[in-house]
Amino acid sequence: EGSGPIWLDNVRCRGNESALLQCPAAPWGITDCQHREDAAVVCTGPVQLRLAGGPGRCAGRVEVLHAGRWGTVCDDGWNLAAATVVCRELGCGAALEGPGRAQYGPGTGPIWLDEVNCMGTEPALRRCPAEPWGRHNCNHHEDAAAVC
Repeated sequence: EGSGPIWLDNVRCRGNESALLQCPAAPWGITDCQHREDAAVVCTGPVQLRLAGGPGRCAGRVEVLHAGRWGTVCDDGWNLAAATVVCRELGCGAALEGPGRAQYGPGTGPIWLDEVNCMGTEPALRRCPAEPWGRHNCNHHEDAAAVC
């Protein structure tokens, strides 16, 4: 149980909000709750991302850490918009290219993402529409890359 004021009540998030305060809720500070009703969350942590096999930190094969294992992204659906999201997420500036066909060599491990369909405005690669984690019809000769 927490202590002090209870600020939010009747929070009704849809799941696509980028911040808790964007969720519909009762007016700020208006509540009929007790601290025995305090909400909690358990997170898996952010998907970690890196560019591997390239000339530096901001160019290479896209690799993501999911379920404790590094894996790759299939180039099906991969484009400059997807590379834009990766470059921004890594703090590497603008995307110059979003090559496929394992331009930076084939990766190893699972192929985590396939049919990635970013618009380029998503805050992170994990927010782009794609097949469910681990579902793909690719091999590592189709690994996606980004050049920032």
